[in-house]
Amino acid sequence: MPSVTNAFARTMATAAGMTLTDDGALISNGAVVHRVPLSEKGRLQDTDYFELTEWIRNNHTDEITLMNAYAELIQTDDLGVLGLAIKTAPTLRASLQRVERYFRLVTDTAIYHLDETGDLAFFAIEGQTVHHPVLAFRNETALAGFAVNMKRIVGSDLTFEYVCFRHSCRSMPGRYAAHFGCPVKFDAERDAIAFDPVVLDLPNLLGDQAVADFLTAHLETEMSSIEDTPSLSKTLVHRLTPALSNGAPQAAQVAQDMGLSERTLYRRLAEEGLTFRDVLGQAQSALAQELLCDSDASIAEIAFLTGFSEQSTFSRAFKRWLGQAPAQFRQRASKA
Repeated sequence: MPSVTNAFARTMATAAGMTLTDDGALISNGAVVHRVPLSEKGRLQDTDYFELTEWIRNNHTDEITLMNAYAELIQTDDLGVLGLAIKTAPTLRASLQRVERYFRLVTDTAIYHLDETGDLAFFAIEGQTVHHPVLAFRNETALAGFAVNMKRIVGSDLTFEYVCFRHSCRSMPGRYAAHFGCPVKFDAERDAIAFDPVVLDLPNLLGDQAVADFLTAHLETEMSSIEDTPSLSKTLVHRLTPALSNGAPQAAQVAQDMGLSERTLYRRLAEEGLTFRDVLGQAQSALAQELLCDSDASIAEIAFLTGFSEQSTFSRAFKRWLGQAPAQFRQRASKA
């Protein structure tokens, strides 16, 4: 099961004016108000972290203030060796490349990707878990924290072109823009910070190639000690999701894109006790839940975006997955 370093949970608690103790008690004004099972290994399970974050958000007077406080409190030093490697990398690009490569050491609930293929560069967060109502807020706080720490690493004059989120805006857009120091777009294609590519070459204030190389070698050793690769089904879910708006992908084409024969794809999924249809359904279900919770898209539009040609077919599939109709799920999620 995916997990998260305790540092993120402690920082979120502190941002809300609370304390998370070593035994998992969340304390506010001297009283225990919530509990989570903290691991002795310094991590907690994703569901426990999400529920803690959601509880804090729901009991805070202003989630934008909470986001800002978290972003100011979280430090690269909280990431251990990875944080030191990020700070001592020679350039901003090198720092973000280390995040992209090694962030799995602090959590496997999300990955980061540095995309330099277009006119603008994007530093994007991509979730690696099933949908949870707090994920939109998690993505906001995560990118807000990186925005603050990038300026600490490079210098306060670092600027962004814009920040974008896939979900709809839940507050005044100007408040987000004030934090990031740039326009913030919602209902976008990804959750990301956009840069002029030239800023990626900016030197880091504490950049030291020799130290960075030493720390990177240590990170490589740590990486070799964890599971080498995610399951094929998990890889497939994240490959299928962005393609669903063009219709449900065919197994033969997916296998070809992955460099596998269709027979090999079926065999490897069977080893995990799954079929291609099972994994396709997982991708469609996760995306549908996300869109129902975090967007204003109609159910007909969501049916199309998740690879269905008809709303009625989508509704029947959704009820089969979750035991309730899409409209009912959306109504309950809005009250959560």
